[in-house]
Amino acid sequence: MTTRGAGDGRTLRPVGNGGGAVDERASGGRRLHLAGRQEAQPAQRLRVIVADPDPLARRAIREALLLEPGFVVPAEAKDGFEVVELAVHYRPELVLMEVALPLLDGIAACSQIVSRAPLVRVVMFSVPQERETELRALRAGASGFLSKSMSIDSVGRALRAVAGGEAAVSRSLTSYLIEQLRYTAENGRGMRPVKSPLTTREWEVLDLICAGDSTRDISTKLFLSEDTVYSHTKSILRKLGVHSRAEAVAAASRLRHPGPA
Repeated sequence: MTTRGAGDGRTLRPVGNGGGAVDERASGGRRLHLAGRQEAQPAQRLRVIVADPDPLARRAIREALLLEPGFVVPAEAKDGFEVVELAVHYRPELVLMEVALPLLDGIAACSQIVSRAPLVRVVMFSVPQERETELRALRAGASGFLSKSMSIDSVGRALRAVAGGEAAVSRSLTSYLIEQLRYTAENGRGMRPVKSPLTTREWEVLDLICAGDSTRDISTKLFLSEDTVYSHTKSILRKLGVHSRAEAVAAASRLRHPGPA
């Protein structure tokens, strides 16, 4: 990961263990050792646990964050099990975690952290991934998904935003999520009976079944696995006492528009 100093276009690479960095300038290859910023630190710094299988990557991320005002790195993890235990022990404000962790992958580790330490916000950090990987991370409870190609000042801003309760996702993923919400809103029936044996999630699935969507379509729109959609569909059929999707659609219509008693 390359890191940049704020506002001056410097490229920094970590050196030694003292949190300093080398400033490599294009003119004449001159190098200047930066001992760290002397500006006053905020009264309360954000604690960030860094998880990456590569020790050099962990060191680079840690030292780059320490050059940013307002961050402290109390611990580092090399695998998924370790980051879960550290997050539960330290209860930091943030965990910055690589997706591809050994022993327990980052998405599974994220799910465990969110379950065991719900106040800890998890941000996934990796090379550009396929859309499905990003969606899986968000389903697991991640508050953001950042690219390792981002400059460190951009990462710092994203982490501060997440600590403040915002989400940190790419513009392309944001646009995709908005489009999916719009599409789902157009196809969802919206009107649901007050008394119903179905849960809210089951009604969401049934709304899309009524719209003619396939299991795969529903999986994409509701950010669920196809197996989960299939399980919800079986539950819907059982609760409604029907044996097919077509019968479920008819039953849904009767529940929404009951005839005179």
